[in-house]
Amino acid sequence: MQVKLFDTTLRDGAQTEGISFSLEDKLKIAKLLDELGVHYIEGGWPGSNPKDVEFFKAIKDVKLKNAKIVAFSSTRRPQVKVEDDKNIATLLAAETPAVAIFGKCWDFHVTDALKTTLEENLAMIKDTISLAKSAGREVIFDAEHFFDGYKANKAYALKCLKTAETAGADVLCLCDTNGGSLSYEVQKIIKEVKPKVKKPLGIHAHNDSECAVSVTGMAVNCGVTHVQGTINGYGERCGNANLCSIIPILKLKIGSHCLSDKQLKKLTEISRHVAEIANLPQSAHQPFVGRSAFSHKGGIHVSAVTKHPGTYEHVKPELVGNERRVTVSELSGVSNLLVKAKEYKVDLKKDSPEARQLIKVLKDMEHQGYSFEEGEASFELLLKRTLGIIKPSFELEEFKIVTDKQGTAAPVVTAHIKLRVKGQMYDSTGSGDGPVNAIDNALRKVLENIYPGIKTVKLTDYKVRVLDSEAGTAAKVRVIVESADETKSWGTVGVSTNVIEASWLALVDSIEYKLISA
Repeated sequence: MQVKLFDTTLRDGAQTEGISFSLEDKLKIAKLLDELGVHYIEGGWPGSNPKDVEFFKAIKDVKLKNAKIVAFSSTRRPQVKVEDDKNIATLLAAETPAVAIFGKCWDFHVTDALKTTLEENLAMIKDTISLAKSAGREVIFDAEHFFDGYKANKAYALKCLKTAETAGADVLCLCDTNGGSLSYEVQKIIKEVKPKVKKPLGIHAHNDSECAVSVTGMAVNCGVTHVQGTINGYGERCGNANLCSIIPILKLKIGSHCLSDKQLKKLTEISRHVAEIANLPQSAHQPFVGRSAFSHKGGIHVSAVTKHPGTYEHVKPELVGNERRVTVSELSGVSNLLVKAKEYKVDLKKDSPEARQLIKVLKDMEHQGYSFEEGEASFELLLKRTLGIIKPSFELEEFKIVTDKQGTAAPVVTAHIKLRVKGQMYDSTGSGDGPVNAIDNALRKVLENIYPGIKTVKLTDYKVRVLDSEAGTAAKVRVIVESADETKSWGTVGVSTNVIEASWLALVDSIEYKLISA
């Protein structure tokens, strides 16, 4: 069964708290969605803000290969002729091949939110869709609050659908706008509704009960062929149905055709790219596309996965463009170490003294507060140092941090360090926005002359976690530093009761990792 994908990241997703897409952001995301292969891209509501009007103008100059651009609007306002409604005029002026028009299907909303009559609401649906069809547009009717409306007044909700169908709507999209419906309720309602209409049905689910994906899957299982959602589940309140989960479920589980195999492999990359544009961290535990979606930590799990991935993986990660990861921790067994050693091209035998030594060192360090799940580069360094494969490229002899704060002026932070590099002693001073930045600058003054390759290394993230809050200011802290060069990124970790020392340890590992990877 062919299922059409309707992405509303640029409209519903833009209503996420913390997201504010610029025009350029919206154009970038539209290109990514087209590359993924979605069939419809809802660009926004041109009647609501100037930015969306600008988007619809700008997107005309973008050559899309797969997607139709969709403009969104409500039905006409109560007691206003559709020809005189400015929102409808702006909707048609966007000149998109398709439009999404939402209309009330819950009698409670009609009488209490719109403050109009049930008959007038039906006229609003009919007039708006008829005008859009006469203008040559494909029309998706978003039956707002349909499931709640059907539960409250079955006859009226159906009348809204039939009115939209008679007016010429091409798709009747049933909306769980409040996100409170459960899968079995949706199944029952769709089975009752489907025989009573002729046009294709769609589903638009919100995630307020954390059921949006399951509701969508159930709808498709009941014969719905138009699916709406957003990348990474962005949306108002708890978000919309997450296309990054829905797409692989449709294709790999239900067997519905929505994307090609080649397009499906782009899913993880596009999920992460959209997260970057949205300036929101992608959840590591997001199904299918998250960094931890196919990660294995427990030794028993790793041992089984190395024999057959299907033991602890429900789909192959490469199908969605993701990858298997084995992490190391105090829960790890020798199997984890062997997998990581092979990944690092290190010959490590299962029953060797080196393997037992590494397990002991690892557990001791984790007891101190180290965590290598976000600091895998530090673990690679630990393994190779413990086995004597690498030696430090430089050694710290001394560092001093001075913070000068005068009045209301911003503090000036200066770092002075003494380093030993290749048998030579070096003194260096650097300043920065804070102590870590100052140390980094002082370190680079020396090392970039000796190891020019580190000039490309940038610090992309810095995180501090207090490990024992009950110890107050004497607590240990764990610092995670994320770094990147022109080709890849990596994480390193440092632990100490002194945040500056913990930062130094993570920073040094970051540079050491670059040097051994060069």
